[in-house]
Amino acid sequence: MLTLAVAVVVLGHASAGLALSGELPGQLLGFAASQVCLAAAAHLAVRRYTPYADPLILPLAFLLTGLSLVLLARLDPAYAARYDSAPASTGQLVWTVLAVAAAVLLLKFLRNYRRLQRYLYVAMAVSLALLMAPAFFPGDTYGAKRWVYLGPFSFQPGEFAKVTIVIFFAAFLVPRRDALALTGRRVLGLTLPHGRHFGPIAAVWLLSLLVLVFERDLGTSLLFFGVFIVMLYIATERTSWVVCGIAMAAVGATAVGATEPHVRGRILAWLHPFDIYLPPDQRPPGLVSDQAAQALFGFGSGGVTGTGLGQGHPELIGFAGRSDFILTTVGEELGLAGMTAVLLLYTLLVQRGLRTAIACDNPFGKLLAAGLSLVLALQVFIVTAGVTGLMPFTGKALPFLAQGGSSMVANWLLVSLLLVVSHQAGAKHQARTDQFHHDIAEPTNPSPKLSRI
Repeated sequence: MLTLAVAVVVLGHASAGLALSGELPGQLLGFAASQVCLAAAAHLAVRRYTPYADPLILPLAFLLTGLSLVLLARLDPAYAARYDSAPASTGQLVWTVLAVAAAVLLLKFLRNYRRLQRYLYVAMAVSLALLMAPAFFPGDTYGAKRWVYLGPFSFQPGEFAKVTIVIFFAAFLVPRRDALALTGRRVLGLTLPHGRHFGPIAAVWLLSLLVLVFERDLGTSLLFFGVFIVMLYIATERTSWVVCGIAMAAVGATAVGATEPHVRGRILAWLHPFDIYLPPDQRPPGLVSDQAAQALFGFGSGGVTGTGLGQGHPELIGFAGRSDFILTTVGEELGLAGMTAVLLLYTLLVQRGLRTAIACDNPFGKLLAAGLSLVLALQVFIVTAGVTGLMPFTGKALPFLAQGGSSMVANWLLVSLLLVVSHQAGAKHQARTDQFHHDIAEPTNPSPKLSRI
């Protein structure tokens, strides 16, 4: 499967080069060699440290990462011609190497994921620091505060916070799941939690609102609050938590959307995407972006089979075509068929993570694997729904596909954690299977009495 993923990526890169210039890319052999080396290094590390891990997790992550390199290499000439921007694919390849190296190191040093449960409050402190850090730095050109700047370097702490926050939630909920599941009072057919148990959800709700207000980061706020509600439901199996979460999210989003201009502008772009082409005095106040409209034009141009890789104009979306709106490149040039294939790759990766959670017999491991899988699913849903017009776009990076070193490293660390949990669940299953076969092959000797009879 990993060999197939490498072949698809290399052939995609060659196809894009032929479409753009009529000849194979000059660095095709070097690109192919880099993919082979990365795949070999990741495969050997998995075979060495997590041999019982799910065999599909690594190929799926590698294929999505390789498609990112293909799409960014395809976009570089278009962005250079239209905006005179520097190429992004080379830097993304460097970050991919660093991300795979970080994942390998995690596989080597984290042999037992249960050790993470001891660091409940450390994970909480790190998560809070990562979530709140962008508030103390200037926002990006378009208003949201996602970046932390350290000299010439910058990174998005929210991408790493989604991993540490899942570790914290899993460690927090495991010892408290019985109290959260079995107590409460009955109101209108729902068992609502007591006030002392409602405190955690209220605190998380308040923190997500603070992120939304002070950092104007709609995507991180939705992701943070959503994954907590879903993990709470998995731990307790109570629909009342989901109802409370949806109600609180609706109240908070309505309040912030009505008062925060940046969030309000994104809601207007969602509700009236084509009004941006009206004369300025006829546009809704606060509507300044044409990205939503250009994305819909791109999807419409792609149709079912697409214009062909390298034959569209996804660069018309602007800078976002390399981040959350990179999915429009897939939709325009590979069509509905290509979009479906990419989303199925994400679905398979999430499914393998949830399968790992089901196979794991440790409560912390179950919640950890489920939380990591669902945080990936929620982020893909938030980005895809924003790009396709199902909800306001949030600016979150599409996992693995979008440009960005922080996102790439964080997502490969997420994959590495899934591999560790999957390995330990698989090792226990294999041990039980081997014991079963051993007992069948070598039955115990009958007692002397039965022998005489």
